[in-house]
Amino acid sequence: MTSPLVDKARQQTLGDLPRRTAGRSPDKLAVQDGDTRLTFAELDAVVDRAAAALHAHGLAARDRLALLCHNSWQYVVLNFACARAGVVLVPINFMLGAEEIAYILDHSGAEAFVVEDALLPVAEQALAATTAGTVTTRAVVRLADGEVPEGWHDLQDWLDRDGAPYPVLLEDDDPVRMMFTSGTESRPKGALLSSRSLMWQYVSCVVDGQMSADDVELHTMPLYHCAQLDCFLGVDVYLGATSIILPAPEPGAILRAIEEHRVTKFFAPPTIWIGLLRHPDFDTADLSSLRKGYYGASPMPVAVLEEMSRRLPDVDLWNFYGQTEMAPLATILGPDEQLAFPGSAGRASLNVETRIVDDRDEPVPAGTVGEIVHRSPHATLGYYLDPEKTTEAFRGGWFHSGDLGYLDDGGRLYVVDRKKDMIKSGGENVASREVEEAIYQLEGVAEVAVFGVDHPRWVEAVAAVVVPKEGASLTPEAVVEHTRSVLAGFKTPKYVVVAGALPKNPSGKILKRQLREEHADLAAGE
Repeated sequence: MTSPLVDKARQQTLGDLPRRTAGRSPDKLAVQDGDTRLTFAELDAVVDRAAAALHAHGLAARDRLALLCHNSWQYVVLNFACARAGVVLVPINFMLGAEEIAYILDHSGAEAFVVEDALLPVAEQALAATTAGTVTTRAVVRLADGEVPEGWHDLQDWLDRDGAPYPVLLEDDDPVRMMFTSGTESRPKGALLSSRSLMWQYVSCVVDGQMSADDVELHTMPLYHCAQLDCFLGVDVYLGATSIILPAPEPGAILRAIEEHRVTKFFAPPTIWIGLLRHPDFDTADLSSLRKGYYGASPMPVAVLEEMSRRLPDVDLWNFYGQTEMAPLATILGPDEQLAFPGSAGRASLNVETRIVDDRDEPVPAGTVGEIVHRSPHATLGYYLDPEKTTEAFRGGWFHSGDLGYLDDGGRLYVVDRKKDMIKSGGENVASREVEEAIYQLEGVAEVAVFGVDHPRWVEAVAAVVVPKEGASLTPEAVVEHTRSVLAGFKTPKYVVVAGALPKNPSGKILKRQLREEHADLAAGE
């Protein structure tokens, strides 16, 4: 056992990072959001004031603060201020409805709720729908000119106040974040992350993702999502890199921001990279500063990866694979292997051990499909108030991802499908990703999603929704004919729908559950 003084001297938590970086690079630009520019010294000072305000409003260690807000410099401040105050931050997806938000407020037991002004109507509805009644402190992030409603504080008053937070001694494995799973399930789970989880994950990102203090990074994906918040923003503050904040991943705005700020580093899921490639300004935009590109959240189609390599020849690419419960990084495919091993999620990152297991949780040989499991200090502390699901997820001492995949002889991971996305048609397993990759080879395909629909004979049938490239003409018959030419007959889509867009959540993931619901009756006449 060490003494409290020794513990304090050894403390390394998420809340310490702005202060330590400010000590190294006080005058360097840390964050720019529109006209707001904060050096690292200024960022550390405003984090301190915000943490003091949290304490002044009665929030203590392990209390929860729910945050409903688009990307902004205030989001960055609150992320670190909560950790410095010992308060657990609960980011909320701003696309959720009032009932879904109410569930998160109730389940997390949030004592404070901070909301962007434009989202106040849904926040008020959510508060009215809560049953636990734990929220006692409310504040508004004023991103537009407007009045602060009665019963709410102005967050800017918190950021402008004098004072410093009282010292909080946090252990490495005290929770600092409660990240709710993306909501593809009916009831999302609150994954608890500690400073240990996050900071070992930062080290993996830095080393395997070749990140440095010289980076100028553009952040456009939602900060409520762990990929943007913890693979990139948190790492930038840790290293002393510069972060440029945009409210949303609009392709035209991304191209302009890369030009204006001489951005060197950018992360987006495949759907956003595809949007950039298809934008009319892509070939005329000055992207010469861009050196590092990262993708993740969903598989990158091999055809798109090859196109990116042709049209962005000076950009090194990394594939980051993981999940919320891994804080979130698990494996990385680096630049040297992008085209040699297209479609691979790479090898286990520096601080992660990854294996494939069968239904009895026994390891399987290379090339054999099974469930992907991990062992790492990145991993979640467990699901809040859900010991049963925590025990199930960590059975055998490994975190079970729920993804299916296999390892090749070189230890590279290939993700075959989510367990729930594997289509079982006529007794055969069909991996939706394999069919998607085949359809992407067809000229004129911009995006595709493959999923299973109920079928009276085959139990499930393969269905595909295809989005054509602008100006391209696609027919269901052409898609079926092409797929049959490259895949076995039982993998060929029985139903093809040509659509203008695919439903996605704000992190760019295609919502297959919604597609299954919308197209559930495709086989109704058979």
